[in-house]
Amino acid sequence: MRRRLAVVLALAALCATAPAAGAQVFTIVSTGAPSSAPPRVLPSATKPNSAGSITVPLALSTPPAQPAVLSYDELRGLWQSAGSEYGIPWEVLAAINKIESNFGRNMGPSSAGAIGWMQFMPSTWMRWGLDADGDGVANPWDPDDAVYAAARYLAAAGGQRDIARAVFAYNHAQWYVDEVLNLAAQFDSGDGGFGHGLVVDPGALRLVALQGQLDQARRAVAIAHRGILRSEALLARLDRRELALTRRAGDATISVGKFQQLEARLAENERAQDRMRTRIEQARADLDSAVARLQSLKDEIAAAAVASPAVAAAGSPPSIGGYVFPVGGGPGSVSVSHHHHDYPAADIAAPEGAPLYALANAVVVDTYEDGEGNCGIGFRIKLENGTDYTYCHLSYREPNVVPGAALAAGAPVGLVGETGHATGPHLHLQLDPTTGYPQNEPWFKAFAGRAFRWQDAPTPKRAGRPRGPVFTVVSEGGDPFSGQVITFTR
Repeated sequence: MRRRLAVVLALAALCATAPAAGAQVFTIVSTGAPSSAPPRVLPSATKPNSAGSITVPLALSTPPAQPAVLSYDELRGLWQSAGSEYGIPWEVLAAINKIESNFGRNMGPSSAGAIGWMQFMPSTWMRWGLDADGDGVANPWDPDDAVYAAARYLAAAGGQRDIARAVFAYNHAQWYVDEVLNLAAQFDSGDGGFGHGLVVDPGALRLVALQGQLDQARRAVAIAHRGILRSEALLARLDRRELALTRRAGDATISVGKFQQLEARLAENERAQDRMRTRIEQARADLDSAVARLQSLKDEIAAAAVASPAVAAAGSPPSIGGYVFPVGGGPGSVSVSHHHHDYPAADIAAPEGAPLYALANAVVVDTYEDGEGNCGIGFRIKLENGTDYTYCHLSYREPNVVPGAALAAGAPVGLVGETGHATGPHLHLQLDPTTGYPQNEPWFKAFAGRAFRWQDAPTPKRAGRPRGPVFTVVSEGGDPFSGQVITFTR
């Protein structure tokens, strides 16, 4: 390519020399007629660039000597056109542009090697970068190329269907998703949205961000509670050591030297106990703060859900035949075996802090606290059909889960943990009495592939929702098509 360019330049130089004597000199003048060149087609988001399909700057990771400077109106037009091209909310592109490079003022390279207006890693740029301004070069330092490439990448990551998931693909951190969506909600959509018939709802973006923060708050509660339990276990060990040392020091037959050694060890143990009590007090304060944050987010989400009921419904657990799977998170993080180690029950593995739900309409029969038995923090409910279920090993139980309380199917009841006799975070779910495995119940099996995956067997794939409308012609009797003419209008 370089050799061909050198030849072209050399020929141009020869043509630019002074004309021979007597030769005619022609000047080409544009007629101003419109160009007949076909419109430029941008690459699709369905597949990345093939090797060698784009031309990039020779020094890809070297910033330009004079970076482009765009006004807000120019930037907004760029975000909107790129968002319209790839079906991505322009506000999200604006938020990423602000967070990543402060609108081109801090383009790196970053400590990780990210470059340009939208902070692409060079390897990612080679796969998804593009030439949006038509200059023949896919340049991450060019605002047009970078913003369009970011829109393409988000679309490739499913941003037209789930923008939060796409932003997570852009930077694998939930705090980043929250920050982008919170900032995106602050941009005024002006004309009401972007192309492809979609409309950006800042309230919906805010609700998505709150739901992400809720997941973080749940984990914070579970971690804080685990810290208390571990510190209390260490304090109990120190208390037992104090008792043992005190008994030994009370032996009248030991020597003075041995008694002094025991006194020194008792003093050291007492200091350790004081430190552990201080740690427990701090852990309890952290738990109170985490619970308050969790409740505050729930209140915010409840208020935001009024304005965006569709988004709120999308964030709620799915229901099948009046049942809700008791553990949230989906088959990517929730799994269960068909059997239990010693008696019929389901140990549903899930990340610590994952949400727990009432599996059907029920009344709380009893509650259990950690330290009272192998169950740890838990409770027992009675369904409307008279069946009893017990939940065990919670890290946190909702305050409204008390004996006599009525719970609707899908109501939050607590968080996954490992309290009681448990190894690793999971929900222990059992029938009472334990007459069979919950996994064998039809409602439980119906959620395979939707809410959990099997650990010891293939999990059936669930077909997605049908695209487009589905019509069924119903007749009260006789031939359903006799004399009927059904018309549809768009």
